[in-house]
Amino acid sequence: MKYGKPNIQPLGEQAILLTWDEIIDENLLYFLLEIKQKILNHYSKVKVEVVNTYNSLLINYGFTINNIYDEISPLKKIVDDKIEFTSNSFCQFTLPVCYDDKFGIDLALLSEQNKLSISEIIQLHTQPNYTIYFTGFLPGFLYLGGLEKKLHISRKKSPRLNVEKGAVAIGEKQTGIYPQKSAGGWQIIGKCPVPIFDVNSKKPSPFQSGDKLRFESISLEEYQLVKEEVNAGKFQLKKELYER
Repeated sequence: MKYGKPNIQPLGEQAILLTWDEIIDENLLYFLLEIKQKILNHYSKVKVEVVNTYNSLLINYGFTINNIYDEISPLKKIVDDKIEFTSNSFCQFTLPVCYDDKFGIDLALLSEQNKLSISEIIQLHTQPNYTIYFTGFLPGFLYLGGLEKKLHISRKKSPRLNVEKGAVAIGEKQTGIYPQKSAGGWQIIGKCPVPIFDVNSKKPSPFQSGDKLRFESISLEEYQLVKEEVNAGKFQLKKELYER
């Protein structure tokens, strides 16, 4: 699929930003991931970091770029070359979420504003197979695509100062999980007992761009049982490989 040529511009002295049209599209994501890999292959002898968002790629060189055109020229060629989509391995994850009133402190607000019952909200939130586009805002915060339109709701005018780790929330067209305690303005509808980011782990996050994620509704009692398994180091994250 053709997405046109990106806008290419320097970002400071050590980075270059490639930006396409501002859309959230799964095909564009996999298109960007193919280009990202080609860029990494091009710089195989130089350590660079390439970070994707919904519609952009940020290349961090880790050193000062002396001649910006020497770097932009090969990037233009990479983008202009025909993209041959390869078969890549991704993961399908399932995460438990408790939507009990104890955790879903904005469920009533969402129910009233969107004219939905609590059970309808839970059903609509657990139905999609979300696409993980990228992480950001906080380390390990997953930006997911695929939220049902009936659940779209504006952020709070005044963000909460303390949102609990594991809070599952909705903000505008997106849903996500707070990986750590922080301030936040999204509407909170539940809580996940499974840590999604561990700074002390060799691999802090098991998720990558292109993976899929489903939410599974659990009761308050089941939440406590999963929490105990997590604390005892016995919990096994549900995942399976799939090729795209």
